[in-house]
Parts: sequence; structure tokens; C-alpha cells
Amino acid sequence: MAMGPVEALERVAFLLERTLAPPYRAGAFRTAAQVLGALPDGEVAERAAAGTLESLKGVGPKTAQVVREALAGEVPDYLGRLESEGAAAPLAEGGERLRALLRGDCHLHSDWSDGGSTVEEMGRAAIALGHEWAVLTDHSPRLTVARGLSPERLREQLAVVAELNERWAPFRLLTGIECDILADGSLDQEPELLDQLDVVVVSVHSKLRMDAPAMTRRMVAAVTNPLADVLGHCTGRLVTGRNRVGRGRPESQFDAEAVFAACAESGTAVEINSRPERLDPPRRLLREAVAAGTLFSVDTDAHAPGQLDWQPLGCARAEECEVPADRVVNTWPADELLEWTRTRRVPSRAG
Repeated sequence: MAMGPVEALERVAFLLERTLAPPYRAGAFRTAAQVLGALPDGEVAERAAAGTLESLKGVGPKTAQVVREALAGEVPDYLGRLESEGAAAPLAEGGERLRALLRGDCHLHSDWSDGGSTVEEMGRAAIALGHEWAVLTDHSPRLTVARGLSPERLREQLAVVAELNERWAPFRLLTGIECDILADGSLDQEPELLDQLDVVVVSVHSKLRMDAPAMTRRMVAAVTNPLADVLGHCTGRLVTGRNRVGRGRPESQFDAEAVFAACAESGTAVEINSRPERLDPPRRLLREAVAAGTLFSVDTDAHAPGQLDWQPLGCARAEECEVPADRVVNTWPADELLEWTRTRRVPSRAG
């Protein structure tokens, strides 16, 4: 079936995001899709015929060519090249069984903080991937480099999510945050506001080289906080990922046995972060968390729609390290997930 011009532009952007291409490349195609998607019916074809597509702000020669070829009923050359070069190929070997069981993603960002796309674009991508639910987790205030959300901005976002959910049922975009774990182990947001959210991911983003005893105390304090639901990218490491260049970042040092024991006791899930440059925790620590009896959340930490397709990377590592599928919170329906975040009661089938 022929692909429309806006759909073709969005598909190109999705594949570029999926392969960690420079953000400006995917951004050009997403911007063009937004510009053309806002035009009245028939105007895109009229402009293509008149040769005036490029006169629109946000539409350049490459994006206009994709549009013209899509209007002609062809697979655009740019899109065809991406497909033939493997941009849509499986990202990992293994993990298919677990991926098929996943119902959602507990960690994704929008342009309200450091993501590159709107809340609506992220939600539509999650729906297209077959998710039943997803959790919007933009950053908390002190991460200013990522435009972390003040309490006021977070409350504004909650209203946006509520409006989208009215249109998207039965899919549910759950409210959430990626909340900084401060140096003393406290959480970087008003407790009353955190209590209103569906899911709270807590992560260390600062003072990553803190000495191990202090980091252990910091993390234990955070994961035992009743408002914390998921421990995000626990070591903070950066590795050389798919299409990533540059140096990595070493793991933070902490007593993993103590931290995972605290997670298991408090019912806080350990995130299996699927970002290619994170793949956190490392396999040895993931096996320790399995032995400790923790729950898990296989998440993408997506900052663009195409990155929501990274879950197979985390699923492959989870299966390799023998993570029990029934202890992965993403396999639960939204109602069971919310029952767990509110009460710490897990579904009876979970071990």
C-alpha cells in the first residue's frame, strides 16, 4: 500500500531515531511532517505540482523530494535506502518472547524536558508499536541542563496528558517523572506532587563519582522511599552504543547487594535500561538483582519516537540473565501496574 507524504516523512524520522542518527537529521523530517500535516487537504499535492514545497518554512530539498516521490505512489529513495541499509532490522538476537509479553514502557521523555518530540508524538509512536500503556517521565527541576520540570510545569503537563487520554482510549498515557536522587538520597520534587503521579522513576544524574559507601546510602534511601517505583539506570554508565561515537563513562561505585536487597524489600523495580549507550545494569549486576528477588522494568529511556523501539535490546539482556518474565512490571496490564505503584501489591502470578 502506498505511503502518504506525511507518513513517509515520519517513517524516515522514526528509522533515523532508532539508529541513533544525529538528532538534527531526524528533526528535519519530523519538522517537515508537522508543517505539511497542518496544511488543508489537497494543499500538499498542489504545492508539489507547483514546485513551491520548499517555500514552506521547515521543508527543505531532501524532505520535499520524499514528499514528491510519496505523492507519485513510490517508495521514496531516502526511505528505501534506510530500509535496505538495515535501519529497520532487529536490534538484538534473542528476547523475542519477553518483548511479546511487554505491554508498555515506564521511562520516556518529551520536549517538555530534553526529548525531541511532543507528548502527542511520543504517545502515537507507543500506540503504533502496540503498547497498551506508556509512562511519560520527563526530568525533575534540578536537572536544569535537561530543562527539568518545575512543580508548576509538571502540573501543566498533567492536564495535557489527561486531555490526550480522552482521545486515545483504550491506550493510556500514564503520568510520571524521572526524579533526580539528590546527594542525600532525597527526591527532587514536591512529595505531594510525586504522590499524584502514576509512576516515579528515580535516577542518579549528579556526583556520579561519589565514594561507594556514600553512594550506597544515597541509593538505598531513594529506593526505600515509598514514593519511588523504579530505580533508573543504576550505574549511570555510558558505553559505546549503536552508531555512537566518543568516550564512555564508568560505572558509579556502590554496594549492589545492599541496593538490590533494599529494592527487593521495598518493592522498587530495577530498570533494565535499553538505550544502546547505557545498557544498564551490566550483566553481572543484572544477575545479582535476579538473585536478590527484585522486580524489573524493561525501559527505553526514549527521547524520540523511534527510540521507543529499543526495548528488544533490554529484553535480550533480560532473557540472557534469566530475568523471570512475571517479575517484569511492563508485562502487567495498566490496572495491575497502578495497583503495584500505589500499594506495592504485585499480581498473584508474579514470583
